[in-house]
Formats: sequence, structure tokens, C-alpha cells
Amino acid sequence: MIKRSKAVISKFIIHKVGNKFNSANNVFSENVLTFDKESYDLMFPFLLKPFANIAQSFRFNHHANIELNELNSYTSKVFEDDSSFVDISKHIVNHLFEQSNSAQIKTGDVIIALFDDIQFKEVTTQAIGIFKIESKIDFFQTYMEEDVLDVFVQKGISTKKLDKGCLILNYTDGEGKVVLSVDNNNYDAQYWIKHFLNIKYADDSNQHTQNYIEMCKDFSEEVIKEDFGHHEKSKFLSKTVDFFKENESINIDEFKEEIFEENEDQKVLFEDYKKQFESLNDVLIRNHFDVADIVVKKQKSKIKTEIKLDTNIQIKLDIDAPDASQEYIERGYDDEKKMKYYKVYFNEEQ
Repeated sequence: MIKRSKAVISKFIIHKVGNKFNSANNVFSENVLTFDKESYDLMFPFLLKPFANIAQSFRFNHHANIELNELNSYTSKVFEDDSSFVDISKHIVNHLFEQSNSAQIKTGDVIIALFDDIQFKEVTTQAIGIFKIESKIDFFQTYMEEDVLDVFVQKGISTKKLDKGCLILNYTDGEGKVVLSVDNNNYDAQYWIKHFLNIKYADDSNQHTQNYIEMCKDFSEEVIKEDFGHHEKSKFLSKTVDFFKENESINIDEFKEEIFEENEDQKVLFEDYKKQFESLNDVLIRNHFDVADIVVKKQKSKIKTEIKLDTNIQIKLDIDAPDASQEYIERGYDDEKKMKYYKVYFNEEQ
């Protein structure tokens, strides 16, 4: 989603955020941090790498006026005049503190950084990153004492995974400022996305593709597998992925005609499930939308097509070969053994 080859950190500060439920207070730095080269070279990719391949973006939300969204307001002021960076960073931490409406919300370090020359689409712009470090790991430190090397344990920040982070770009489209977000600690997803950032998914092809494939995955699990079995579930998912790969845009009527051409019962169940999915998830499934290839690729990697049997045997179907399971695998029942079976056809083992 972004390119960081030309980006630099122009301002950087660290605060600590507490939790009002356990009387842990905020701790503030009064000045920005100046890096040495070794620290900078480690910190820079740690902060920006998680956003390189994000497919979906968000926009700020507010029930009354988008200008009243706290993060939208704070970041706009910094983009207008970065001399306010330190003061605004404290306001951001205080706002985060106010969202700790549960004792389970973790305290942690909050990094706030101003980046220059972030590339997004065809634009080079600034971005403000807000990162919350909730988890620290133990590591050994060695030291010399009386001619003997000894060790002691310290806690530190792992550079392998970012707990929570967002990147707010100084770039506005028809829906507002572009916001990217990552959250690897999903125990409190509403706290970060809804309460702190108050953002919603952008109304674009990425989100439409995501919504539709998510609906198909849930339909395959809750309806197809339950009513028609694992084999039919895998066949449906393979045909769905193939349809998205073969078409630049999706027309829901054409999708239903091709996917359910031999099964009118499944088509009716799908139409009913679509209404249920929209209602329960508060989303609108578009009848026509452009396909986002990057979303299809990500979703395909998450789809499971294994058939697990109670005889400790698994059959793995290729998601990219939707016709194979229909042509080369049969399901039946053996009256003599009183057991179900799958018959698989092949020319040679590979």
C-alpha cells in the first residue's frame, strides 16, 4: 500500500500510556528524540514495514462532523505546523488513555513519529504514525564482574512484531484522510479501531472484494459444509476464487449463474444468506464492483480446502483447480463396511 524507499523520520517521540482503571498514569517526554544511526536503521523498518502490503485502508468517522474526530483534528494541526508536534503528541496519548474503559486494556509505550516522503499511489506526502507497544520480551544481558562474565535479564521491545499501529497520511480523497492500521493483539479490537481512532473502512474496491469473499467463506462453512458436506464446500470455494481471478469486475447475478448453474437449491440458500450476512455484519454487499487483486491473493492464502476424515486421513484440494474435485473425486457410501468413502482418480503419483 505504501512505499518507504524515500521516506525518513523527521520527528520522533516516546510517551507511556497508563490505564485509569488501575491508577497507572501517563508519562510524557518533553522533547523529540535524536537517533544514532544504529537505532534509526533498526527503528525505521520496524515502524513502517507492517504497512507495506496492507490492502485495505480506512477513513475517519464521527457521528456528527468529521472535523470533530480527535485524531483527524490533531494530525491536521501537525501537518499544518509541525512545531506543534510535541504538544499534539501528548494530546494523542491523553486521548488514548481516555479509551482505557476496561482493566484489561494494557499500558505501554506510545511512539509517535512524523514521516516525510511517504509514497502512496502516485503521491509523495507526509504521514503521522502512532504505535503502541504492549508486549515486551525477556532477553539476557552479559556483564563482567570480578573477572567472571555474568548475565542478568532485561525486558525489551521485539522488532519482529508491532502490537498496534496506524499511519495517518496527509492525503485526502473523496472520503477523507487515508488511514492504515495494524493490530496484532485482537483482544481489544474495538478499543483501537472504534474508540481511539474512530475509523471505518473506505468504500472502495478493496473493501467490496473483502466483504464478498468473506461472505462466501462464511456461507461455505455455515451452509454448504453443513448441508452438502466438505467436498461441496471446497468445490464452491475453488469456483469462487476462480471467478474472482478470471473477472476484473463482479456482477452478482453473473456470479450466481456460473457458480450455481447446476444447483438451484444452493443458489436460493446463497441469496437468503446474503441478506442475513448484510444484516448481522452491518455491511452492504454491492451488486457490481471492481475486483481488487491484492485482496483476492490475500484471501486465497487463508482459505482452507482440506477434507479431514475421522480415519486420520486428509484430502487436500487445490484451490486453483476448481474442476479437479468435480472430475476426479467421488463421494459415496459402502453398504458392506457401513462407511462413507471418497474415490480419487489419478494417472500417477507425484
